[in-house]
Amino acid sequence: MRTQKCYLYTRVSTSMQVDGFSLDAQRDKLRKYAAYQDMAIAGEYSDEGKSGKSVEGRPEFLRMLRDIEDEKDRVSFVLVFKLSRFGRNAADVLTSLQKMQDFGVNLICVEDGIDSSKDSGKLMISVLSAVAEIERENILVQTMESRKQKAREGKWNGGFAPYGYKLVDGELSIADDEADVIRLIFDKYIHTTLGVNGIAAWLNQQGYQKKKRQNNTLDAFAASFVKGVLDNPVYCGKLAYGRRKNEKIPGTRNGYHIMKQDSYMLHDGIHEAIVSEEVWNLAQQKRKINGFKRKKTHSLDHEHLLSGIVRCPVCGAGMYGNVNRKRKADGTHYRDYFYYACKHRKTVDGHVCTYKKQWGEDKVNDAVAEVIRKLVQNPKFEAAIRAKIDARIDTGELEQEAENYRKQLRQVIGAKNKLSQQMDSLDIADSHYERKYQDMQERLDRFYDRIDEMERAIAETEARIQNIRQQKISGDNVYQYLLYFDRLYEKFTDAEKKEFLGSFVDRVDIYEDERPDGRFLKRIRFKFPVFYDGDEVRELSWDDETTVETVVLLSQQKPDDR
Repeated sequence: MRTQKCYLYTRVSTSMQVDGFSLDAQRDKLRKYAAYQDMAIAGEYSDEGKSGKSVEGRPEFLRMLRDIEDEKDRVSFVLVFKLSRFGRNAADVLTSLQKMQDFGVNLICVEDGIDSSKDSGKLMISVLSAVAEIERENILVQTMESRKQKAREGKWNGGFAPYGYKLVDGELSIADDEADVIRLIFDKYIHTTLGVNGIAAWLNQQGYQKKKRQNNTLDAFAASFVKGVLDNPVYCGKLAYGRRKNEKIPGTRNGYHIMKQDSYMLHDGIHEAIVSEEVWNLAQQKRKINGFKRKKTHSLDHEHLLSGIVRCPVCGAGMYGNVNRKRKADGTHYRDYFYYACKHRKTVDGHVCTYKKQWGEDKVNDAVAEVIRKLVQNPKFEAAIRAKIDARIDTGELEQEAENYRKQLRQVIGAKNKLSQQMDSLDIADSHYERKYQDMQERLDRFYDRIDEMERAIAETEARIQNIRQQKISGDNVYQYLLYFDRLYEKFTDAEKKEFLGSFVDRVDIYEDERPDGRFLKRIRFKFPVFYDGDEVRELSWDDETTVETVVLLSQQKPDDR
């Protein structure tokens, strides 16, 4: 009779699990069951710290299903400790089970005594999975009701204390070394023309430093921090509940996203306010006027093609696209002037960039496009690109390495199973039983260490193979564009140009000022290798000290000059 093969699947919803449901406890139970039933374990899959509400968040579970569909090991069963470890969403449980059964694989829930290959098994799974889902939903509802009641009572609902407060015995208490900054933010916002960006910059310029908290590592102030302070009613002595809600994404079974709510519960807190309710209300009135995202009304099709890719020549940060809208002579129409400028993003780290020059977007965009155009016009470049696309990726050595690991794994598992059988057949009446059992247990532990080592090696090798293949696919897509760059680029919309440049160009460095010969590009670094002057390179440089080539020369050369 052929030995039946099985997979083991274990899961805990937190990194630490008690009451006998730990990963080790589950594995031990399943391994003993497999040995008792004379089943060969072909693979073990484990999700740690993963909820059972949906299969989407459980990578190992999904990998197991893929291996079943691929008939990788031709297993007959999946063993789980309890049905709740397989899943708590009834629809997901039944869908996954049906997918397994389509390939001749059944589910055994060891602790529940359920076997889906038996007549009553699938019915029991349907009932218990529905009960598990109802139980999960009830726990969620009870938890939310408990949190809602705490909010009604004005008590802090857990989590980090907001800036300006500290937690004392689970209650909010004013942190004197932080509260002054909170008062300053409200005062500046209400009594000056500064917005959230201006207040953040002012605080940094005045030398204020934000105290680092458990959930933050920056000691400078950002606009997002100021905005969060102004919008949080906790500072006027109130506690909000339900400002954000986890809402289902339409058209999905288990997809959710967090949405900000227009209306929410607001209760008097038992904590002390940092600002008065009047001050907070004045800030909210100004937020309603200024705190909305302005819709784009002009140049709707325009995109900042190299935004963030062009680098500031002084601080090295990304230069971002901006617009200067000027009224035409007739006074009724506007014209947009687009430019790249350093947004002085280094301010958030306490350093202010001094580079103020603005570069016209068309000037920079056209120069970069011209460099690419001259590259691809070279017949040698085209030949090299085609060879690159046609080249087969050689992962044979890695695949052989993975197969060797799998072979070693099978041997170790076989030896481990044989040892387990020998342990089970030990005579308890033997005077040396305890010593023999202990010796075998130590050997068994070493087998498990070896199995873990082999499984990690296989996973790492397979990941390297997948990464090589993915890079090949991504590179080929870009190379296909490059072959037809001349014919396609000018027909692209701005959005398409931005997508292409973003997939090919890693960064563009410029000089602080335009050179006497008109040069301003200093260096272009690509995400994929390009072919230039007989070499495969990732970077073209026109720095005086590193190369004699210039943009001018490059743009003047004809394809057959090289």
